This record gives sequence, structure tokens and C-alpha cells, in this order.
Amino acid sequence: MKRIIVAGILVGAGLMLAGCTLVPTARTPVVINPTTVHFGLLGKTIPGTPGGHVTFITQPVYIVDATGHLSPSSRIVPSPPTLASVLQELTLGPTPIEAATGFTSALPRSLVIVQAVVRQHVGYIGLATPLSTLSPRRDILATGQLALTAADVGATRGIEITVAGVVQHSPLPHGGTSDVVTARDYQSLLNS
Repeated sequence: MKRIIVAGILVGAGLMLAGCTLVPTARTPVVINPTTVHFGLLGKTIPGTPGGHVTFITQPVYIVDATGHLSPSSRIVPSPPTLASVLQELTLGPTPIEAATGFTSALPRSLVIVQAVVRQHVGYIGLATPLSTLSPRRDILATGQLALTAADVGATRGIEITVAGVVQHSPLPHGGTSDVVTARDYQSLLNS
């Protein structure tokens, strides 16, 4: 009986405290005086920079559609796009709307891109773990996602994937492997 009384008191005190807040509320939006906003947060440029600003563009990334083929999907990235920024968007996977319509990614959720640069139209992608731990079909789709996405950022001569500085032998859709794979190698995976 004593436990029931103590539990009742705790529940009552919890309900009373739940109604308390330190932040005052208002029923309508409140206009904030611009003179009270500090640190240049209302400026047209990035605070603390001499006129710095960021522009964004849409960039295609390739994800797996409901039929198991690769399809382009737009992502917003800073301009000019870099291989690292676009691949970062690719690793996030499909948006909730895309996922609801059956889109997925062959790339592992835990994929860590250590580096991603384009030099002389070849994309050099350093991963923390190899894609070869995936099933053969998923490995091919994941490599295709990387190759097709990288081609649209300037890696037109292909990509080279490394893990801890060791070049990986990337699988090709029709058999075999290659150290440098191109978007053309994975055209057969596109949903046409």
C-alpha cells in the first residue's frame, strides 16, 4: 500500500512538472528585432568571412531502384561539386520518399570514404573496408553506383578503389575484375 501511495505522489509531481517550462510560449509568431541578432547571422554572407557565400547545385547520384537496376537521383551539393561531397550524399542512401517506393543502396550503411579526389579525369576513392565483403551481385551494384556517380563529377576515365592504400580489383558486370573501372563498364546495370 505504501508503494502505491509513493508511486501516486511521483506520478502527480511528474504531471505538475510536465506543465512547467523555462521557455515562454506565444500563440502567434513574434517578430525579432534585427538589432538583437548578433554575430552577423542575418547577413547575406557567411559570418566571419570577407564576403564568403555558398551556392548549391543538383547533382545526380545512382541508387538501386525497385527492379534492381541503377537509376539516377538528384542531390543538392555545394557548387562546384567535388567527388567527396557527391559521394557523401550517395552514402546517405535513398531519401525516405525513394525508400518508400522501393529504392535502396547496394553500398553498406557503415561505408566510410577515407578520401575521394579526381586527378586527370580518374577518381581515386579510398575506403575504410573493402566492398568484396558484400555478395557478388551487391558488390557489382555498389561499384556501379560509385563509378556512375563519379563519372558525372569528372571521373570520366574511371575510378580506382583502394583500401588502406591497396588497390582493389573491382568486379565487372559480365565477369572479371579491373583495377580501374569506368561508367561505361556498368551501363548494362542502368534502368533503361
